[in-house]
Order: sequence, then structure tokens, then C-alpha cells
Amino acid sequence: MPELISKESLYKISRLNKNYPRYDEIIKLHKDAIDEKNDIYIDPETGFAVLTAEFLLKRGYCCGSGCRHCPYDEKA
Repeated sequence: MPELISKESLYKISRLNKNYPRYDEIIKLHKDAIDEKNDIYIDPETGFAVLTAEFLLKRGYCCGSGCRHCPYDEKA
């Protein structure tokens, strides 16, 4: 991984507000995907694939798309 970030820190990376509907479920899905070495999980509301923070960190850069679990600072 390009940067040393603990798994516990990766689990918590999210651009969602804690009041977002199903926030706790989404964070658990994200954690489980990282633990199971999956690069994605399926959003329970939309059915869309969501990239994990671990995958995005391994990719090595921010693409500027506003990914839910982007570990990089937002692009200006």
C-alpha cells in the first residue's frame, strides 16, 4: 500500500454523514469487504458497486469522482 494506514482507520473512511440512512449497515459492509479482501461491496439502497478505501489507496491516486470511501483529500 502506498501509505501506512491501519485497517481500523480504513474501515472508518467515508464521505457519508453519520445521519445518512443505513449508515451503520454501509460501514459494516465496507469493513466486511476489506476483511474479505473484496475491492467492492454492493450498496444496500442502490445496488451499485462501491469501491473500498483499501482498493482506492492501493490504486494510488484520487480520480476526483467523489468516491464514498476515498482515502485522499478531495481535489479542488
